[in-house]
Order: sequence, then C-alpha cells, then structure tokens
Amino acid sequence: MESFTFNTDFLVSLLEIIGVNIVLSGDNAVVIALACRSLPKRQQRWGIALGSAAAVILRIFFTVFVVYLMTVPYLKLAGGALLFWIGYQVLQPGDGEAKVNAADHIFGAVRTILIADAVMSLDNVIAIAAAAHGNHLLLVLGLVISVPMVVYGATLLIRVIERFPVVVYFGAGLIGYIGGEVAIGDPAVSSWLDSHAHWSHIAAPLAGAAVVLVLGRFGQMRARNANA
Repeated sequence: MESFTFNTDFLVSLLEIIGVNIVLSGDNAVVIALACRSLPKRQQRWGIALGSAAAVILRIFFTVFVVYLMTVPYLKLAGGALLFWIGYQVLQPGDGEAKVNAADHIFGAVRTILIADAVMSLDNVIAIAAAAHGNHLLLVLGLVISVPMVVYGATLLIRVIERFPVVVYFGAGLIGYIGGEVAIGDPAVSSWLDSHAHWSHIAAPLAGAAVVLVLGRFGQMRARNANA
C-alpha cells in the first residue's frame, strides 16, 4: 500500500498532474458541451456532472494500464474511427426529441462522453501517468481536483454554443482532427508513417476534420430533404 507523504515533491507532482489534465482536457470539455447541449436546462448540469465523473473514473483506469493500452495494435485506429463517428453525430439534427424522456437524453449524453473520453485518453494519460511517477494516490487526487475545472469549462462552452451555434462545427471539426491524430499514432502504422510519410502527421488530422465536416454537412442536408 502506498504511503502518504505530503512534502514539496508530492505537492509539485500534484500541481503538475492538475496542470496537465486541465491543458489536455480542453477537447474533452468540447465533447461534454456538445453531448449535453440538447438537454433541457435543468438536466444539463446532471449530464455534465455524470459524464465528467464517469470519464474521470475511466481516465484513472486507463492511466493505470496505459503502458499496455498504448502497445495494442489497431486500438488507436479503431479509436480514430469512433471519433469520426462522434464528430459526424454531433452535427446531425435531433429527431423526435419530444418523444424521448429525460433519462434517455442523459444516458445518451453520458455514453457519448464516455466513448469520446476513452479514445482521447489514450494519448492524454501518458502525460498524466508520467507526472504521477507511478504514485496512484497522486494520480487520483490530481484527476479528482481537476474535475470541477473541466466541468466549468463545459458549462461555459454550452452557453457559447447557445449564442453562437456555428461553434458546433468547430467542435465537430476538432473531434475529427483529434481522430486523425489518434489513428496515425497506432503502433501498427506509426513506424511506417514516420519513415515513409512523415507529412501524414499534418495531413491526417486535417483530413479527419475535413471528412467529419463534409459528411456531417451532407447528413444535415439529407435529413432536411427527408423532413421536407
């Protein structure tokens, strides 16, 4: 069992984890805001709180097993594909929302947050695990302290989306961009790409954002024509 020694090194490492998690969780705040933006006002806080709490628990689990997860071939490729799907979905208009009860809405938002965070965490937890230096107590404390900051960021972003709906396109493009980054970092392809197609580190994320935005826009037009 790990001993609790509160000294300067412990405090510095704790601050490092909090700082790393805040910086790397900007994309997670985007996903949380996009997933919860359609919830009724009274349910948005619950959706954000439940989704964020579940995501942090998942983040802790992933960090503990980060070394193994990062070496599994094709895991990041599958994760990138999931992010493309999520980016596409957030651009699609809601259908029949009045017929769906609040519990279904919250469950759907939490599910989207969990899927996206699971994929994004594959890269983020590397830095967090390094800052923790193998100390699980530091890891848990740092992530738990960071939660309110990420939640506040998501809450603020929802207000911005309500006032400027075009931000949704930016968020969807960002998710696609991250999906491209995640995919080319897969152990099954990263070595070959580094040697033969180093330019892919720039092209793949941009292509991911473009694909999500183009397909998302096409899906919107098809939905409008179907409802016309």
